[in-house]
Amino acid sequence: MTTADTGAHTMATHQTPQTRAQEQTQAQTDTAEAAAAPDRRRTVALRRRLAAQLVFELVLPLGSYYGLRAAGVGQWLSMVVGGLLLLPWIAYGVVRQRRVEAMAVFTLSLVVAGTLLSLITGSPRVLMIRDSWLTAAIGFWVLGTLLTRRPFIMTASRGIVIAKVGEAGLTAWEARWDAEPTFRHHLRLVTAVWGAVFLLDAVLRVVLAYTIPVDSFPLTSTLLWLVLLGGLLAFHNWYITRHGLKL
Repeated sequence: MTTADTGAHTMATHQTPQTRAQEQTQAQTDTAEAAAAPDRRRTVALRRRLAAQLVFELVLPLGSYYGLRAAGVGQWLSMVVGGLLLLPWIAYGVVRQRRVEAMAVFTLSLVVAGTLLSLITGSPRVLMIRDSWLTAAIGFWVLGTLLTRRPFIMTASRGIVIAKVGEAGLTAWEARWDAEPTFRHHLRLVTAVWGAVFLLDAVLRVVLAYTIPVDSFPLTSTLLWLVLLGGLLAFHNWYITRHGLKL
């Protein structure tokens, strides 16, 4: 055996443990990635479904309704278009998911209610309080979810939780509802605050409609809603951060 052969053999001998360690590390990495792949696919699929829900249950029906109204289309035709855009999605949920999409039905009810309320005739002050009925309906709906197993905030936060921690994180987060009474208390309280703010907006709009000049109402009511919404979001962020609910 030559000196070169001996040196090559010595180098191969010294490299073998390192090579084996690298191969083991790579094998472990490949195994972990293979195990995590199904979870990633499910998370991506769930995110796509939530995005589809947002588009088909909220953006398209309400956007088409108010867009057509702004273009001068009549109330009834605008309502029919918004309803027709929702019906296929509701049917899809019934056929494929074997359930009725609650948010889609709620959005459809808002479109119908808005159309019916738009037919109210009378003094300008009566017309100004039409939006109060809608915000009041939303407020009562949010508060009504307190009687269910999943209050409004629990359901509304699912998309945010998935975006931050994935499907596995969502499962762990939702498991806290069954295991932690304090967790349930915090989510119910935040839900109650959201519902109360919508009802407060409805009440204050009625008060403004009958106490301030008619020409001042559009701007004043808009500023009122921005203040209430800003305060609500600030409270929400502060509360969930203070009580360890923020991911």
